[in-house]
Amino acid sequence: MPEITYVGVDGTRRRIDVPAGTSVMRGAVFNDIDGIVAQCAGNAQCATCHVYVDDTTVDRLEPARPDEDDLLDFTACPRRPTSRLSCRLTVTAALDGLIVHVPERQK
Repeated sequence: MPEITYVGVDGTRRRIDVPAGTSVMRGAVFNDIDGIVAQCAGNAQCATCHVYVDDTTVDRLEPARPDEDDLLDFTACPRRPTSRLSCRLTVTAALDGLIVHVPERQK
């Protein structure tokens, strides 16, 4: 099972085994990761599952689709080049070891 590392605002790291085929957002919500609100439950409507993908693992991801790219303009914390919506990141074996940082706030 792919392992995703969630890094909290305080630097705390939690490594979670997330089933392939689910999203990085669901992996966070089902494991009580602080800071991932996911208000729309993964329907790409709220941008409250915003994460910063670590520079060391961002190259594993496909580029954001236009709907995700548009929503990233409405995140509570500033958008960065590695910003993504975790609901749009489907976990695969290729993402094993992905590291995401939780922003300071989501709303």
